[in-house]
Amino acid sequence: MDLLPLARATRPSLPLAVAAAPLRSRKLSACGGARIAQPRCRRAADLSASAVAAETPRTEGAPCRQEQFDWLDQWYPFAPVCDLDPRAPHGKTVLGLAVVAWYDRAASASAGGEWRVFADACPHRLAPLSEGRIDDKGRLQCVYHGWCFDGAGACKFIPQAPALGQPVHENNKACVASYPCVVQNNILWFYPRAEPEYRDVLRRKRPPLIPEIDDLVTVYGIRDLPYGYDILVENLFDPAHVPYAHKGILRGIRIEDPGRVDNDKEGGGPIKMKIEEANVEGFVSPQEGGYFQFVAPSTLVGSQFSPPQEDMKTPWILVVFFCVPVAPGKSRVIWAFPRNVGDWLHNITPRWLYHVRQNLILDSDIFLLHVEERKFVAAGLDNWQKVSYVPTSSDSMVITFRNWFRKFCKNQVGWATPQVDQLPPTPTKDQLMERYWSHVVQCTSCSAALKAMKALEIALQIASVAVIGFLAVAKGTLVTSTVQRAAAVSTAVLCFAASRWLAYFIQKNFYFQDYIHAYK
Repeated sequence: MDLLPLARATRPSLPLAVAAAPLRSRKLSACGGARIAQPRCRRAADLSASAVAAETPRTEGAPCRQEQFDWLDQWYPFAPVCDLDPRAPHGKTVLGLAVVAWYDRAASASAGGEWRVFADACPHRLAPLSEGRIDDKGRLQCVYHGWCFDGAGACKFIPQAPALGQPVHENNKACVASYPCVVQNNILWFYPRAEPEYRDVLRRKRPPLIPEIDDLVTVYGIRDLPYGYDILVENLFDPAHVPYAHKGILRGIRIEDPGRVDNDKEGGGPIKMKIEEANVEGFVSPQEGGYFQFVAPSTLVGSQFSPPQEDMKTPWILVVFFCVPVAPGKSRVIWAFPRNVGDWLHNITPRWLYHVRQNLILDSDIFLLHVEERKFVAAGLDNWQKVSYVPTSSDSMVITFRNWFRKFCKNQVGWATPQVDQLPPTPTKDQLMERYWSHVVQCTSCSAALKAMKALEIALQIASVAVIGFLAVAKGTLVTSTVQRAAAVSTAVLCFAASRWLAYFIQKNFYFQDYIHAYK
């Protein structure tokens, strides 16, 4: 996995409300511009890349309590709003928590409605509300027995209850847990605590703000992946793998070194990285011509600047990833790539066509990462620095993230619900790399394109058969010349060939496409 297609930014402000100042002076921002507090214990919180070699933390100086990352006191991205149909509920698992998002059109008549995030279980018999519907009154309805819920999660209608189907409340047992949620940067976020004291959490804490996403035309995407959260983040922080794992799709940065060119056809090379502002909330990594920023636990921003002789304050490419822990051995990535508004080609290119290439990039290292995760788990994540040999400067961000995960999270995701402490079994390769359930059904653009292409495929087949049937019926009457018959037969053959090609295109781009590195 890699940075995928990069975006050109047109304004001098940096992501996450970071001021356009020298990199060593920037401060991380996780709350729309507010600076992240520095750790109380600097020694214990230090995440420098060199620390990975140490078997035990440094102990000199006065002892102090090490900060721990609170997984439940965070905002998590649910999905891009463009991929959420307001006419139906949408279910997903985030942080081990099954939740459903639905559009409450009665919430605010002036605003046209609001998105809600509930626990994905009807209090009656725990049927999934994500398999329900939005009724004609705008309520979320469980289709098992017809129970209906309003925007606050309160039951408003029980068909089987007396008194014209009015709900029977007993200590709020007929209510659904409702989670705080907000739309920011055109992404629906939710906070995984439903207790009353967290209803006003937005006054205290907001999701990371990235101004460029709102200021520019942005391409969004989403996909479920068959490996865990830590593997996903680690891989995104590893640009050195791009020319090798994604050979034939993306190119590395060619180094002007004859010896390297002769021995490294893929175009890889060393990447100089530094780590700054590292603490429990994340870190910044200045690099040649740009930087990476990690705002824990989900947000990764990468920016590359103009060449050194130009204005170094203006970023010219920008990539944004949101990494979602789903369950052990499962994660979800949401990407947002801002584009140049003046790029006319971008404005006329359908979103699903961008996703074809982006899914191929994800496919090209899915199997590698799935296997890698199992080897790390077998060795024990506490032994990561013992089983991994990471001597290059290009490994600095990976090392820093692993240090963060070890120091502040004890190499574990803080799941919101009890989870089985083992990875799911490894499926076949076509199941590992399937695209339909992991992406297409979650993407409104790809779903619509698939539906249209299937209809076109059937239409071409029908046209082929119809032309042949017409020739048989009209033999000796309407079609008399050899040229007419040849034209009709050619039309039938072309329609059939086009339908077969379209079927191949559909299978390869919307269901499964293998990526065999040996032949690249």
